[in-house]
Amino acid sequence: MNTYKTIQGPTAAEFRDRGSKFLAYTFPINHVDEVKTRIQELKKEHPKAVHHCYAYRMGIDGLVYRANDDGEPSGSAGRPILGQIDSAGITNVLVVVVRYFGGTLLGVPGLINAYKTVTTDALALCETIERNVEFPMALSFDYTIMNEVLTVLKQYEVTIIKQDMQLFCDYEIGIPLVHKEACVQRLTEIYGLTLKAT
Repeated sequence: MNTYKTIQGPTAAEFRDRGSKFLAYTFPINHVDEVKTRIQELKKEHPKAVHHCYAYRMGIDGLVYRANDDGEPSGSAGRPILGQIDSAGITNVLVVVVRYFGGTLLGVPGLINAYKTVTTDALALCETIERNVEFPMALSFDYTIMNEVLTVLKQYEVTIIKQDMQLFCDYEIGIPLVHKEACVQRLTEIYGLTLKAT
């Protein structure tokens, strides 16, 4: 499998039931560290909300996932959110649903329906895209060969994840699997470049 489906950018949707307000936020993510950051941002944005429930699915095989009810009855929030991510057939996605309590208890079936509905609505607004499965590598090179290196990276549609330009140029890159062998071959031919798998 050389490609996977994910979302292009963040979206938001709202659902109300008996006074309670549910706000769903979707985010494309590439690393589990991003989950905490996004949730903290939403907690700052919605300090009066009673729950910040979420679910995410990551990786090409989808083996990295989590569903969190954040104080709602077990299985009433995180699981329905994750279920909708899976129904959409996407990965590298985080959905956080912020709930403002309206004074009326909705019961577990009502909560499942609310979390499922608002997640479905938010995901329906997402533009899904196919991304290349990438092989991560680290490069280190001298400024004098920068043009040569960047030409190869551009030719093979390599993603530059991180770059640090000090005494040397240090790059973290993702090479599309379909181009991996040819790209690595070309990079090893550049004199003065060190590369290693990360």
